[in-house]
Amino acid sequence: MSEVLVPSVRLARWVDNFASRHGGVSLSVDDGALAGTAPDGSTFVARLPFAAAYDGPEDAAEVAVRATPPESWGVLLVRKGGFAVARLAGADLVDHKIGQRHVQGRTKAGGQSQQRFARRRDNQARAAYEAAADHAARILRAGPLVTGGDHAAVDEVLSDPRLARLGLVVVDPWLAVPDPRRAVLDQAVLDACAFRVTVHNA
Repeated sequence: MSEVLVPSVRLARWVDNFASRHGGVSLSVDDGALAGTAPDGSTFVARLPFAAAYDGPEDAAEVAVRATPPESWGVLLVRKGGFAVARLAGADLVDHKIGQRHVQGRTKAGGQSQQRFARRRDNQARAAYEAAADHAARILRAGPLVTGGDHAAVDEVLSDPRLARLGLVVVDPWLAVPDPRRAVLDQAVLDACAFRVTVHNA
C-alpha cells in the first residue's frame, strides 16, 4: 500500500494512467471517496482534501471539480528549528509568519555537561514552540487546519489554550516537512489542497 498526493488538475490524468498500467479500471463512489478497481486486482481510493465527502457521479473529472479549498483554513508546520503558520481564504494566502529558532545541537559529552546541553536544548525548543503558538493564535481562525513537521512539536503548540479556543479542526494529510521555509510553506499549501490517493498494487 502506498499513498500519494495528487493535485486536482492532475487527478483525471492520474486515473487514466492507473487504467493504462493495470488493464482498465472500474470506478465507484465509496464512503465519500472515488474508488477504482482494476482487472488485475489493483485498487485505489482518492479522497477529497479537507475531509470533504464526495457523493457525485463515478467520474474522475467530476470529483476533481469538487476539490475547492475552504473559505477559511490554515497551515501549521513546526519543528525544533522553526515554524510556519498561515491563514488562507480559498487558494489565497491572507497572512503568514515563518520563524527560525536556534536549538543547540546534540553533544557527545557525558555527565553533567550532557545534562546541561539537554536542559538548554529543551529550553530553546520550548521558546520556539511558544513563539509558534503566539503567531498561530494571532493568525489562525476557526476552520480546517493542516499540520506537519514534528508530531511532538505540533502537539505542544496546539496545546496552547489560545489555540484550543479557536475552533480549529485538524485534517489530513500530515505533512512530513523539513525545517519550515517559505518554499516549504508554499509546497505545504499545494499538498493540503491535493487528493490523498491510497493505492494497493496487486
